[in-house]
Amino acid sequence: MLSYQHIYHAGNLADVHKHAILAETLAYLSQKDKPLSYIETHSGRGLYQLDSDQAVQTGEAAAGIERVLTEGWFDTDHPLSRAIAAVHDRFGKTAYPGSPLIAANLMRPQDKMHFAELHPQEYRALSDALITFDARTYRQDGFELAQSLLPPTPRRGVLLIDPSYEIKSDYDRMPGIIASLNRKWNVGVIALWYPILANGRHQGMRDALEKRDFPKVLHHEVRFPAAREGHGMVGSGMFVVNAPYGLKESAKTLDGLFGKLR
Repeated sequence: MLSYQHIYHAGNLADVHKHAILAETLAYLSQKDKPLSYIETHSGRGLYQLDSDQAVQTGEAAAGIERVLTEGWFDTDHPLSRAIAAVHDRFGKTAYPGSPLIAANLMRPQDKMHFAELHPQEYRALSDALITFDARTYRQDGFELAQSLLPPTPRRGVLLIDPSYEIKSDYDRMPGIIASLNRKWNVGVIALWYPILANGRHQGMRDALEKRDFPKVLHHEVRFPAAREGHGMVGSGMFVVNAPYGLKESAKTLDGLFGKLR
């Protein structure tokens, strides 16, 4: 299915949660001089304008990143703040980076980046957004790309899995997919984002992930008010395999920040 476009939801509270953990992960791994690989299976367009009709229509950015920036959740030296500042400097204050541009603005010249996106319009926008970075984009199924690249060169690194979950079978497939990828790349950080839904649709996947014997897991969830009446997403989850040292403390900080939204 190729109907999903993230512009309607860009900068929402789930993005804040996901992107904060991603930025902290990349910042920690970058402390060593050794090069990294960064891979995304569902990249989207990479760059969003929050004053667009689509973003304004849902109000999710206003309740998300716009509120977060106004309230000063993150210090200026936080890696997410640094990535957003770089995007604002280049594209204006209404721009918001998707995970590809967050990664691109935190990675170093020696690192390698790979981004998959199937949607033709989103893929073209993604390629344009990354044109000044040393990154490879693929109009390809992201899981197929990951299987073909792993283990990557350089061997250290991060794989972000961030599907739209429009295909309901993704919930059932995800634990097995992550297990397969972890077997191929046992040293890699594999991060899965998922929505927490009012109808509980995510719960079976969540329980299945917990039962698997993955190494060094950080499983973190936050809750927040629905963006509007009837909206089904009421929280955000990150399941991180081979989570780097210190990420648990960063997650605890997020607990306090999201806790004040209730």
